[in-house]
Amino acid sequence: MEPIESHITRIQSKLNELLKKYAALQKLAAQQQITIKELSEEKEMSEKKIRSLEEQQLILKSAAGQLSSADKKAFEQTINKYIKDIDHCITLLNE
Repeated sequence: MEPIESHITRIQSKLNELLKKYAALQKLAAQQQITIKELSEEKEMSEKKIRSLEEQQLILKSAAGQLSSADKKAFEQTINKYIKDIDHCITLLNE
């Protein structure tokens, strides 16, 4: 009987060890998910800031008269997009 009991005890201790490792891994995975979410939000904010700065750069170049033809087209497209967005907003407000 003792060999069976020792096997059961050993299995229980190994099971407890595995459960502890599993809990630790779950905690680590949760922390990593939080980190991933934070980094994704930070990346999104950085991308928005980059777009904003690029638009400001185009505006400054336009004001200084230093736009190349490619920059002029990009600037015109940006302005046209804003005009469309404003028109869309006005349409929604009139409904």
